[in-house]
Amino acid sequence: MTQEANNTLSAWWNDQSFTGKEQFSLNENGELALAAHGAFNERTVGTLTEENAAISFKALSDKFPEVQAKVLEVENEWNAAEDKLKLLGKVERTKEYLKHAHAVGDFKALYEKVLAIDNELNQLVQKNYDARLEIVKRAEAIADSEEWKDATQKFKEITDEWKATGQVDKEKSDELWSRLDTAKNKFFDRKRQHSEDVEKDMLQNLDLKIELVEKAEKLAASESWKETTEVFKQLMDEWKNTGKTLHDKNEELWNRFIQAKNAFYDRKKLHFESIQVEQEANQLKKEALIEHAEAMKENTDWGPATQVFTSLFEEWKKIGKVPLEKAEELWSKFNAAREHFFQTKKHHFESVKVALGDNYAQKMGLLKRAETLQHSKNWREATTEINELMDEWKKIGPVPREHSNEIWEQFISARKNFFARKDADRARRLEQAERQKEYKNKQAAGFVIKLEQELQEEQERLDDFKNGLENITPGKKEGELREHLTKLIAQTEQKIAHKQQKLDEVRTQAMGAADKNENV
Repeated sequence: MTQEANNTLSAWWNDQSFTGKEQFSLNENGELALAAHGAFNERTVGTLTEENAAISFKALSDKFPEVQAKVLEVENEWNAAEDKLKLLGKVERTKEYLKHAHAVGDFKALYEKVLAIDNELNQLVQKNYDARLEIVKRAEAIADSEEWKDATQKFKEITDEWKATGQVDKEKSDELWSRLDTAKNKFFDRKRQHSEDVEKDMLQNLDLKIELVEKAEKLAASESWKETTEVFKQLMDEWKNTGKTLHDKNEELWNRFIQAKNAFYDRKKLHFESIQVEQEANQLKKEALIEHAEAMKENTDWGPATQVFTSLFEEWKKIGKVPLEKAEELWSKFNAAREHFFQTKKHHFESVKVALGDNYAQKMGLLKRAETLQHSKNWREATTEINELMDEWKKIGPVPREHSNEIWEQFISARKNFFARKDADRARRLEQAERQKEYKNKQAAGFVIKLEQELQEEQERLDDFKNGLENITPGKKEGELREHLTKLIAQTEQKIAHKQQKLDEVRTQAMGAADKNENV
């Protein structure tokens, strides 16, 4: 930039007046810089020249209300939000936007609003940390308590309070949780040890024998002959190994235990005498069901196959008992076939569920990117990426039914919004370019006419000087006059050459500007 242009631009800048001007400075290269403030560094918002200063400055000024609107939006949401920590991400995005926004206006006021909100967010996070730290200290304080009931209730309340506290830095939160968990484990380990120590042997044995009697009485009517026989043997061994209890209770419990045991063995004897033939017939029926189940267990026609297994199981339940020594073996085979089929079915549908969930996660990633790109002004790069997102979307499989329409509508809405903005921007730039072209053409045409007139005048003067040189009258001052005319001719020819060069430059610039406008 020439010194003259720089002086003109500086004078123009000094004439401008707007709120926040003291925050900006214009250097000799035409760079318009915004001063640093707090966490916001000094940066260049635009580069002005003598030709584009007014237009560029207007565009930057017109942009500032949009910047204000973004900050106002955050401020309004902040004032209305009950859980302000949910705005943490949006505040960070707004801070980042202010670090790069190209506009002219009172940025200091915007900086201070956002920094105030950011500071309060940091205080809220610290407040949550302090609250959790206080909870941990209370837990550690009662870890050695012997007020078992009261301390147990307090640990429950402490856990609920922990869950109710807001967001905290994960690393710090994990450290506090480790301390809280250690305190809880210490207390409950001590509580269990205490309970074991205070139980008295006699009461413990009484409880154990009552439990054995109740088990025996429940088993007295059992028809699981083999398993129940083994259980009664175990119960008898446990009875013998259990120490003495209160005398008056011991006799009563023993009589009840023997009565239950004898009742089972009497029924078992009658059972095996009367149903041997019936059980063998039932065995054949269940073996047929097992054969059918094993033939169906690899079937992947899930609906009909599930109905078959349901029917087989209903038939199995209707068939009576089989010989005791075969009951477990038959059931294991039948149930193994059922479990194999249903586990295979479960794994299949879990895989489908996982695939749908993964597709949803992929499409959510594309959606979030599309929603970000819809506000982009890097039209060429954003258009390429928007189209790439659509190609990726088509390649991804289906998502869960409950999300399908909603996520597609949001994605296509973001895409349409971007292209609508792009079309509007193209129309605006074409209109602006046309106006600039018309203005510059008028300027260039006027300047060309002026230069052509000046060239013609200089040429006429040159012709006059040459004519005068050729027609000098001999005399005393002939030499002096000839020298003077020769000097004037040289000066005039130099002026003509300079003006012709300037005229050629102006015409070339006008043609270049026209070609550039054609390509907008």
